Amino acid sequence: MVKTKLIRARKDKKFSQQDIAEHLNISQTHYLRKEKGEVEIRDEEWERIAKLLDVEVDEIKEKDKENSISQNFENITGSYVGSNNVYCNVPEFLLENQQEYIDLLKQEIQQLKDKIVQLERK
Repeated sequence: MVKTKLIRARKDKKFSQQDIAEHLNISQTHYLRKEKGEVEIRDEEWERIAKLLDVEVDEIKEKDKENSISQNFENITGSYVGSNNVYCNVPEFLLENQQEYIDLLKQEIQQLKDKIVQLERK
């Protein structure tokens, strides 16, 4: 479930997703998934976000309407079919870790491309 109260409060206080992500020591992509309701926001994280935004937790936290047990189970694994039509479950944290690594590599590639362009101009 999308965290509309959190998003509204963040925007009202002029914070970017990157600002909140850095405060939580996570990637912006991971924080985005939390706002979208794809990944659970832990109570400790709610507290830290509320403190940063200078609001009460109740002002930004919404009650999930879905069954939280099934929702948490769905967030634990990602299901994929391999090349031999083999079905497997991959823990969500591994997928997130890999995505963060891919994002980091993309940034490094872009930086190297920028350096090449600069060197070619000389």
